[in-house]
Amino acid sequence: MANRVWTSALLGGALLALAACNASKNDSVSGGGSLDDAEKASETLLKTGGNGDDWGAIGYSYDEQRFSPLKDIDASNVGQLGIAWTADLDDARGQEATPVIVDGVLYVSHAWSKVDAWDAATGKLLWKYDPKVPGERAVSACCDVVNRGVAVWGDKLFVGALDGRLIALDRKTGKELWSTQTFDTSKPYTITGAPRVVKDMVLIGNGGAEFGVRGYVTAYDADTGKERWRFYTAPNPKKEKDGAASDDIFASKANATWSDKGEWQTSGGGGTVWDAIVYDKDLDQIYLGVGNGNPWNHGTRSNGEGDNWFLSSVVALDATTGKYKWHYQETPGETWDYTATQPIILAEQAVNGKPTKVLYHAPKNGFFFTINRNDGKLIDAKPFVDGINWATGYDMATGRPIETPDARFYKTGKPFIAIPGALGAHNWHPMSYNPATGLVYIPAQQIPQGYLQDMTELDKRKVLGFNIGTTLTGTMLPDDKAAFKAAVAATTGRLVAFDPRTGKVAWAVNHPAAWNGGTMTTAGNLVFQGTSTGRFRAYTADTGEQLLDLDMQSGIVSAPSTFRVGGVQYIAFMTSKGGAFPLVAGVAGGVTRKVPNIPRLVVLKVGGTGKLPAPPATTTLAWNPPPQFGTPAQVAAGKAHFGRYCIVCHGDSAIGNGFTPDLRVSGALANGGAWKSVILEGALKDRGMVSFAHVMTPADAEAIRAYVIDRSIWTKANLADSAAPMGR
Repeated sequence: MANRVWTSALLGGALLALAACNASKNDSVSGGGSLDDAEKASETLLKTGGNGDDWGAIGYSYDEQRFSPLKDIDASNVGQLGIAWTADLDDARGQEATPVIVDGVLYVSHAWSKVDAWDAATGKLLWKYDPKVPGERAVSACCDVVNRGVAVWGDKLFVGALDGRLIALDRKTGKELWSTQTFDTSKPYTITGAPRVVKDMVLIGNGGAEFGVRGYVTAYDADTGKERWRFYTAPNPKKEKDGAASDDIFASKANATWSDKGEWQTSGGGGTVWDAIVYDKDLDQIYLGVGNGNPWNHGTRSNGEGDNWFLSSVVALDATTGKYKWHYQETPGETWDYTATQPIILAEQAVNGKPTKVLYHAPKNGFFFTINRNDGKLIDAKPFVDGINWATGYDMATGRPIETPDARFYKTGKPFIAIPGALGAHNWHPMSYNPATGLVYIPAQQIPQGYLQDMTELDKRKVLGFNIGTTLTGTMLPDDKAAFKAAVAATTGRLVAFDPRTGKVAWAVNHPAAWNGGTMTTAGNLVFQGTSTGRFRAYTADTGEQLLDLDMQSGIVSAPSTFRVGGVQYIAFMTSKGGAFPLVAGVAGGVTRKVPNIPRLVVLKVGGTGKLPAPPATTTLAWNPPPQFGTPAQVAAGKAHFGRYCIVCHGDSAIGNGFTPDLRVSGALANGGAWKSVILEGALKDRGMVSFAHVMTPADAEAIRAYVIDRSIWTKANLADSAAPMGR
């Protein structure tokens, strides 16, 4: 009897212990297991942002305001900033990541998804990690082999690789802990965005909408890499269930917004979430910034019918389950590549006299949105740039844009020059918010683009190249010097300090070219931004007075971060040229064409005495076009193929920007055999230039060579000053 009582007591104690353990797991952040001390510290840092010593995530904290409470650097001493240390990076491609700093260690990802860890104060390299992404994956990257940052959680660091792997590293050693393949590598997906850690899950999206894929976001267990949930942002081609968190909303409402006719059923529809994924700690929900459709052209994609949920939308999900809560579609029936993937900021604002949880968003389409986080209702939508011509504003009763009829070019059959164009009034470059001023600091730009429905058979869907339902060949600049000059003049940048409370620009700074860096703001009443012309600047946050202007030798597209070690405040950022704009811009790159491309990590401090290495010697490329060959018809055919397959990497009219090879001075241009080996045989596939034999014949490749020679001859004769080939 005594033994039975003892046994019962033991069993009862064991059951109580098990129940307590289960309660602990059920009470943990998402039911996947309780957090260890290091993870709890990470969660606290992400929720609060800390005291400014750390910059714990690319957006600083869960609110992604990119605001630091540090004020050791202010108007009185910001002009004394100098170099603390620098480090040259491996690859002269776009460097888009924001450095993350935790416990005195600086972590940064760079081109080809590589990751480095540095002693944040001294610049001592602690470890390097190279995921060894195959070079040929670059052909699936619309906008360079970039990476926008890492996520730190406890003792782990997470990075998304261009080839679709989500990778967990030991953040102290850089050793790989686990790797999960997040997409089908037979399809043209990529990852360029930063993961976000929410509770004990790692969230990641993907890119590829230009080529033709179906977008989604997946949550993975932070400890094991196992999938927790997935939310699709475009419908199942058969409008069937996927066993995903998005099934119910598509079945009940979203499927009906996509026509039963249209190319989306074979293209996947697009809607990739390639950047903005934000966690709302107050409401326990996640916001996705969803991208453009595939093809862009709504008439081709969905027969011109339906709003096409969830393209160009902000979508709110339950953080634990991934289930749909609400969405707001900024551009219904998207047709201009007006993505909503741009950074999202969470804040509080008085609305009708009541404190309201809001999100701020300045997407490509040129309007600044203030949205109620509780229910997704539109509070305000006002332009943050001038000259918008696709819409005149938003109907606040319906939340829909008031479109200009000519903007739907597939309906009119006429060309439409849109402001903004596909590169947007604001692209991926991070914006920031200062609670003290109430202003949002936006790296804005003006890049018009022409759209034209009139397509040839060549423009139809192919297995390689952009599949966007419009012609890029038909909107290339004509052989007119005035047109090239006008393109340069029309393409500019602007730092905009926008006041969401008034819906107006409080102050602005004009830049001579587009594609300037992201912003960061501090309690020292400062805003920092790098420029595409190689300057790193600081302004007063309230008035925009310029206080600092440093020459960094190279363009800056990334956003800075700030941190404090040993009582000293530092500022970190990367330099480079890269991304979509210099790939495609041609002569519209303007003054940035002559700016060197130097991939480098730079760390500043007040009184820093370090010096940049001497800038590389200017490379003067021999510009001796081979003799023209071929008939006018052959050159025209080459232009059509160039516009279809080459322009997005080698520039309008084959004018390079000192970033990818300028084909007008290619060593292979004079040799048909060498040219063929690159284009059709994949001689440079390890650098991203794969074989195009699946979509081109030898005659097509030779026609492109004839066209590029024609461009080299014409631009040398007519645009020698503004379009001279630049060394990389």
